[in-house]
Amino acid sequence: MRRIAFAGIVGPSLGLLLGAVLPPPATAQPASPVFRTEEATVRVVTVARGLEHPWAMAFLPDGRLLVTERPGRLRVVGKDGRVSPPLENLPPVFASGQGGLLDVTLDPAFASNRMLYFTYAEPGHGTERSSAGTALASARFGGTRLEDVKVLFRQQPKLSGGLHFGSRVVVGPDDKLWLGLGERYRRDEAQNLNVHLGKVIRLNKDGGVPADNPFVGRNDARPEIWSYGHRNIQGMARHPQTGVVWLHEHGARGGDEINIPERGRNYGWPVITHGVDYSGAKIGIGSEAPGMEQPLLHWTPSIAPSGMAFYGGSRIPAWRGNLFVGSLNSFFLVRVVLDGTRVVKQERLLAGLEERIRDVREGPDGYLYIATDNADGRILRIEPVN
Repeated sequence: MRRIAFAGIVGPSLGLLLGAVLPPPATAQPASPVFRTEEATVRVVTVARGLEHPWAMAFLPDGRLLVTERPGRLRVVGKDGRVSPPLENLPPVFASGQGGLLDVTLDPAFASNRMLYFTYAEPGHGTERSSAGTALASARFGGTRLEDVKVLFRQQPKLSGGLHFGSRVVVGPDDKLWLGLGERYRRDEAQNLNVHLGKVIRLNKDGGVPADNPFVGRNDARPEIWSYGHRNIQGMARHPQTGVVWLHEHGARGGDEINIPERGRNYGWPVITHGVDYSGAKIGIGSEAPGMEQPLLHWTPSIAPSGMAFYGGSRIPAWRGNLFVGSLNSFFLVRVVLDGTRVVKQERLLAGLEERIRDVREGPDGYLYIATDNADGRILRIEPVN
């Protein structure tokens, strides 16, 4: 697939792209600021607050919301905004640095099987007690507790430190689990097929390895690996029409990327990148090399992307088919307009919120929801202003 690098922002004016904050109308509440965007004027409504570093959201069939908190709690947010006590029976979580309880997603048959999947930083045991690694588990939702918890995958090796755990998990169009991992800040390991660091992992729902994974049968590679050369994946989503899995990953100082992970492909980190080190030093050999994939889009300078969702709702028809990505360091939501896999333009929304946006999801009601990452985190709903 031909990939197109895109670093600029296309649009009428910087103020509009940043989502200019308008004075609220007389009937609006102070907590619901209004923003004018290119295609719509929207209001941002607080649905729930008081969450400690919320990391991910998943909507239950009845409209309630599962929310992970990075310190190691999973809660239910009611349709009235009430936040439940933490669900019981979660496994131990390594809640340090960027580690903690991370993503959560529902099985497509959740209404009948009550199955969900979640990722977390798992502490080591015994001599590995000071180390940690990203893990993926399944469980049945029991209302106030998780039942039948099963660890499906453990990143190998476990390592010390609290950086670059990733991670997002989606159920792909093939009914497999697709898991995006960070390289735990060990750059070169993203190119090492004998470890899980900096990889996309593809698994059966019971944790087994699909027979058609690209490295099955090789002695020099882990069979769980689907693609490699990734840095720190914190966004994954299925395209609503094609079903194909898309992801984004953090660069260093620049070079955040959106990629479509294809079977056995190498996405370059740290050999190639569109960014530089935090010190300003060069990383790798440049921005391209034979046998290494180019991103569909890259952000230079970095926006520190997190969360990712395609919008297919009816509430803001002009946004239908667009891709939305949260920003942690620049405090905005990016709207990416696409023509197939070609990036047409971008718009930066909601900058006036001055919030780290950790996750973005479309709700069953057709609205777009975001989670803000701080000690008093909120769940916010984006509504059109008629």
